[in-house]
Amino acid sequence: MVQSVRQVQNLNFGGTVEEVIERADYPKSKLQTMFGKDTMSVLGYGTQGRAQALNMRDNGLNVIVGVRKDGVSWKLAMEDGFVPGETLFDVVTAAEKGSVVMFLLSDAAQKTEWPTIQHAITKGKTLYFAHGFSVVFHEDTGVVPPKDVDVILCAPKGSGTTVRSLFQNGKGINSSYAVYQDVSGKAKERAQGLGVAIGSGYLYETTFPKEVHSDLTGERGVLMGAIQGMFKAQYEVLREAGHSPSEAFNETVEEATQSLYPLIAENGMDWMYANCSTTAQRGALDWAPKFHVATKPVFKELYESVTSGEETRRSLRSNSDPMYRENLEKELKEIRESEMWRAGVTVRGLRPERQV
Repeated sequence: MVQSVRQVQNLNFGGTVEEVIERADYPKSKLQTMFGKDTMSVLGYGTQGRAQALNMRDNGLNVIVGVRKDGVSWKLAMEDGFVPGETLFDVVTAAEKGSVVMFLLSDAAQKTEWPTIQHAITKGKTLYFAHGFSVVFHEDTGVVPPKDVDVILCAPKGSGTTVRSLFQNGKGINSSYAVYQDVSGKAKERAQGLGVAIGSGYLYETTFPKEVHSDLTGERGVLMGAIQGMFKAQYEVLREAGHSPSEAFNETVEEATQSLYPLIAENGMDWMYANCSTTAQRGALDWAPKFHVATKPVFKELYESVTSGEETRRSLRSNSDPMYRENLEKELKEIRESEMWRAGVTVRGLRPERQV
C-alpha cells in the first residue's frame, strides 16, 4: 500500500499556532530509511518499554531489549519473540550494542542504573527518554548525558498498554517530543521519526523541563490525584446525607466515567453543557467558577512543588525504600477496600456488557 506524505501542519490551538507532526509525515518506508543502520536498544521492559519495543519492531526497525537476566521482564520479552544473545541482553550489554539507547527503566531505576551504563553512551549515539525526569532533575538522579551525543525524548500521553493497543488497532497515541542536545544536527527529525515509530498518531513539540513539569502536575492533579480526591469528597457528602452506596457511586463515578467523560472527550465541554438538561446546565455553569477558585491555589501549590524538585525527591525517596512495594499495597488496599470502591465493583458488575 502506498502511504501518502503531506506537508507538516501548523494548527491553531485556542489562538496559539503550533507545529504538529502526524504519522503520515513519517511513513514506514521513511522510518526504515532513517533508522535502517541503527540498533534500537530498549532498556527496560515495563509497560512503556514493551509497547515501544514491539511497535518499533512491527515498523521494521532493528530492536534489542536490555533487562535483568532471568527476571520477569526477561521471560516476558522471550515470550514476545526476543531471543537471548541475539535480541535480548542484560542492560549493560544492550546499552553497549545500541546506537539509539532508549532509557525506559523506571525513574528510580534510572538513577540506580545510570552509573552502570554511562560508559556505553559513546560519541555519535542517541540517548532517548520517554520522560524528562532524570535529565531535568539531574542533581537528584545523577543522570548527566555526555556532551557528544544527541539527547531526545518522546513522551506518549498514556500508558504503555494504550500505546500498544492503539497501534495494533491502526490508531496512535498523542505524544510530545523534545530535543535536549543536538550534536548531529538531525536530532529533531530523529525525535519526530522515533515518535511515530513507537506508535504516536501525532506529536507536538515541548522541552525536557516543560514535559516533566506538566506530566508530574497532571498525574498528581486531574489525571489521578485530584480526581480521586474529588470523587471521595462528593461520595462522602452524599453518604453523610443519607444516600445509598449505589446511588452515591452512580452519581459520583459511574455516570461521569461511563456517560459524560466520553462525550466531553468527543465533543468538548461546551457541547456537553449544551446537550444536558437545563437544570444540569444552569447548575454546572454556576458552580464551575466556585470549583475553579477553590482548586486553583492547590494546583499552584502542586506546580511549585513539582518545579522546585520536591516531588522528585519525594518520589525517589519513596521508590527507593526497600519497603516500597509493601507500603504501596497498604495504600492501595485502603482505597480498594473503601466503601466507595467496593460499591464500584458491584456497580461495574451490573453493566450490560458484563452480564453473561
